[in-house]
Amino acid sequence: MEIHPVIEALRRVLPPVFRWAGGVARQLRGFNVALAGKTSGSASTDALTLADLTVQELVVSALRDGDPILRQCRLEAEEQTGDLGRFASFGPLTLALDPIDGTRAYRDKYNDGYAIALTLRDVETVHYSLVYLPEIGREGTWVEVADGRIALGEDDCSRPADAVLAELPSIDPATRPDSKKIYLIGFQEADAERALAVMRSGLEGYTADDMPGSIFNLFATGEFGGSLIHTPNVYDFPVTLHMARVLGGDALRVDTGRPADFHDLWLDDRADMLRMPGIIACSHSRRTLEVLCRLARDWNPVRYATG
Repeated sequence: MEIHPVIEALRRVLPPVFRWAGGVARQLRGFNVALAGKTSGSASTDALTLADLTVQELVVSALRDGDPILRQCRLEAEEQTGDLGRFASFGPLTLALDPIDGTRAYRDKYNDGYAIALTLRDVETVHYSLVYLPEIGREGTWVEVADGRIALGEDDCSRPADAVLAELPSIDPATRPDSKKIYLIGFQEADAERALAVMRSGLEGYTADDMPGSIFNLFATGEFGGSLIHTPNVYDFPVTLHMARVLGGDALRVDTGRPADFHDLWLDDRADMLRMPGIIACSHSRRTLEVLCRLARDWNPVRYATG
């Protein structure tokens, strides 16, 4: 199955749908749309709202109806909503959808950095990423990663969404800042402790509670220099992995130093999520990757370790 026709279909189908879904999410945020249902023990993981379910229904329906080639891909979506059974059960290409990345910030309104995110990948790496941040900028902000470039810029709802995306400026790796700020998540009750360890290594660790917004646009612009994540899920993290590789960096397993891939995913029954194994350091900077891998090499790679 060729990748290029799939990417072209995504570029044609998704931009207006992400814009519509973002508008729905903005409106729903004015109401109490919190839902129960997740019990992993992590406040960030367990956050769930009606917006997560509504946005996923919209995007999955668009993928189903937008082009037959998209149904030939596997689809991994963070929630169970939508006509998921219409997509392939097996195949070389996988679409992964996070309908509301940053649900806890969305629900609790402590920052506006929530996002709608989708990636296209095979078992080795990510080939296309699209992110829409409905409340960053005057009318929203786009991040697109494709063809060896990262494009980022504000939306303009007076124009067709695909036209706005086509004219977004590219991030220049040569002038992008080399930040020491590192996003940490997934270490359960030890997130703050691990962030302190990152600070002692000469970098700056930020837990989810400390983040000023979404890692997607913050990493794209260079305000953040990467992430250190315990067993990241497949719905949002691959966007950052994709950006790091386009910028000349990587996402590495800290225990082996090898590039992260999607061969050995595991199902987190507590959170009902697919995850990548181990602790993964991600950065545009090889020097930062070396520091993070050395620091976390001997940390426990089991997400729900006991004893």
